[in-house]
Amino acid sequence: MMKQQTALRPHAAAWVGAFLIGTMLIQNASATLPVVTSLEPRGVVRGEESVVTFKGTRLSDASEVLCDLPGIEILEVKAVSNSATEVKLRAAADLTPGLYPIRLVTKSGIANLRLLGVGAMPVVAEVEPNNDFAAPQVIELNSTIDGVVKREDIDHYQVELKAGQTLNVEIEGIRIANSLRNQNILDPYIAILDEGRFEVASSDDSSLFQQDGLCSFTAPADGKYSILVRDSSFLGSDLGGYRLHVGTYPRPVAVIPAGGPPSTVLDAKLILSDGSERSAKIPLPSENYAQWGVTTEDENGVTPSPNWIRVNELPVAMEQEPNDDRRSAPVVPVPGAYCGVIEKPEDYDCFTFEAKKGTKYRVEVFARDVLRSPLDAVLNVFDPKHATITSSDDSRGKIDPFLEFDAKVDGKHTVRVYDHLRGGGPTYTYRIEVSTPTPAVNLSLKELRRDEAHVVAVPIGGSVGMVVSAARDRYNGEVNLSFEGLPKGVTATTFPMPAGRPEVPVLLTAAPDATHNASLYTIFAKGDDKNPLVGGKLSQHHKLVLGQNRREMWGYDTERAAMAVTDEVPFTIEVVQPKTPIVRSGSKNLKVRINKKEGFDDAVSIRTLYNPPGISINNSRSIAKGKTEVDIPITANTGAGIGTWPIIFVASYNTKTGPAQTATPPIMLEVENSIFKYTFPKSAGELGTEVSVTIPIEILREYPGEAEVELVGIPAGVTSPAATQPVTPESESVTFPLVIDAKAKVGTHRTLNCIARVKVGDETIVQTNGSGELRIDKPLPPKVDAPKPAAPKPAAKAPAKPKPLSRLEQLRQKK
Repeated sequence: MMKQQTALRPHAAAWVGAFLIGTMLIQNASATLPVVTSLEPRGVVRGEESVVTFKGTRLSDASEVLCDLPGIEILEVKAVSNSATEVKLRAAADLTPGLYPIRLVTKSGIANLRLLGVGAMPVVAEVEPNNDFAAPQVIELNSTIDGVVKREDIDHYQVELKAGQTLNVEIEGIRIANSLRNQNILDPYIAILDEGRFEVASSDDSSLFQQDGLCSFTAPADGKYSILVRDSSFLGSDLGGYRLHVGTYPRPVAVIPAGGPPSTVLDAKLILSDGSERSAKIPLPSENYAQWGVTTEDENGVTPSPNWIRVNELPVAMEQEPNDDRRSAPVVPVPGAYCGVIEKPEDYDCFTFEAKKGTKYRVEVFARDVLRSPLDAVLNVFDPKHATITSSDDSRGKIDPFLEFDAKVDGKHTVRVYDHLRGGGPTYTYRIEVSTPTPAVNLSLKELRRDEAHVVAVPIGGSVGMVVSAARDRYNGEVNLSFEGLPKGVTATTFPMPAGRPEVPVLLTAAPDATHNASLYTIFAKGDDKNPLVGGKLSQHHKLVLGQNRREMWGYDTERAAMAVTDEVPFTIEVVQPKTPIVRSGSKNLKVRINKKEGFDDAVSIRTLYNPPGISINNSRSIAKGKTEVDIPITANTGAGIGTWPIIFVASYNTKTGPAQTATPPIMLEVENSIFKYTFPKSAGELGTEVSVTIPIEILREYPGEAEVELVGIPAGVTSPAATQPVTPESESVTFPLVIDAKAKVGTHRTLNCIARVKVGDETIVQTNGSGELRIDKPLPPKVDAPKPAAPKPAAKAPAKPKPLSRLEQLRQKK
């Protein structure tokens, strides 16, 4: 029976900082989890019992299988070896063909999600050699081939067609893969070849199946035709598996309109792969669905995979041509869903609705992402004067546009949609939803390991922690969580997510008498007492195939997450609740105690689940073999979040299947403001002297117990005979005597700090502040009498200039 423990409410000032989940577990934590690398076969036939072999690692203790969607009954789970487990199952006879999420559970954890194909046609295994066009594998029409494309491999299959028969071929390659390292990925290419080896149809990617292909061909005459399968780059691997659906089954590629209200019958038009059209009556489910699969069946068979539409309460309005001109667009209701087709290149579709001044409107286009339409939509919104208000192309990491706007005036507003490259065609379908947004909260789980969806393994008699994230939409108040569908024997300890915060920790605990079991659970969000109608629930995204630069090529969304009760913890562990707070600029040791059960004495490493804002926690400590406790140092910076915070530690230990984790029960750590404030003066002294350093101190608030201040960071060669001084509430300063040795290092030392300690019972509140400055100088040399300056010497007389000679004397000298 599912149970949920009453939530603990933190201090009103708590939860003002960000959680750090990156230090949640040690790097090799994933070594204990089972991994499923492939399924053989990769799909089953509905209405039949089948045995599927799960291949991978750490599968020897497999115990059960979880199916996210109804219709698959698990009959038996049999572990064959550490690398293989056989699962006998039955798919319901009326199950809609397509891909179904499935998860293998062991007694030590939950494996990665895989997609299992369910079809209506018989499965045929590939038989090698079939690489040669002249020697293909002959198959019957309306078959599903389970095969593998290895490196530089080309597979050929041959069928016979009558004149006028339409052959549809679609492949599941990327969609049934699982690769987070850009390895062992089959990016398939398919083609239909005639007897002359000419390609009459081919497909690499497709709108409907993204990187999986779809092609159709209508035979002009009776004859034999071949289907070719290879990797688009001629790569491949032993894990490059595929399911190839070959037959005359109907293959719609578009449904018009693309959705309707729940519990109604949709009067739809189907566009088939050969370009033909047919009408269909589609019963819609009684609940809303963001993406609902539509399957088509006739005398020729059943589509191997669905088309996608949306189901919600919005009234549907179909486009009415002509509607290219935004000045004369048809008027439609609001809120509403506007459906249509960009039928030809350069086509525009416009819809006009009456907007009210001051109302916010949300406009979202569904085409490429949900409907798998080839339309790359661009969206414009115009005011009553036909001026542009806002536009959107790609948005929120998706190709489909999304925007919101506030109506500035009452009157007719218009939305317009067209293709980004001005393309168009009969399959370029879209659905525009215009609504007035309401407050909501959407929940997700933090990843434990990069790119891997979080699964929870709760050990018997132990606990694990996780962090729940909230995407807020027009609501910033407190969020309260509730769980539904927990495994038997598991309880959840939740904490309110305070106003403005994006995440909160949760502790899951399995009772000592719990047994191995697993379930799919969900989490609901609810607003505070003033906003009881605000809510939301969990959704989880699974990255299944990553390409170059970790770009996601294929993923899958589920509305529930997986949790299992796993092997018992060989110890109990706790954090001792401190009796005193930690203060800003302070430090503290948290004591973790362990009680090891008989037969277990290994070391246990300790890491924090998250750090409150401004709190640093040493994550390198462990409880050594033969020891029962360890002190974990923590510090608070000057901006640490004041309030009461739950602290949870994750303990990692070794088991026979690899490392495993458990978590401590939470303690509530109080963070308070600093008690003391210091003003550090610039002090100086000479070698071989004694000086006193007086530091003004301000008592910021009352404190219990006795206090003292110690001067630390004293430079080498300097000592203090009284480095610790008492402090009272009346103290205005503290004075420390310093003795400077004659050999101390001369210079400016900015290393002085004050450590204040307040003794409260058997605990101590510690606060550290700094830094102060001490300059050490050399003594000045002794002064001596200066000599009298010498009398200046008389300057030497310059020699007299020679007397100029007369002309007569000059002539005599020449003679």
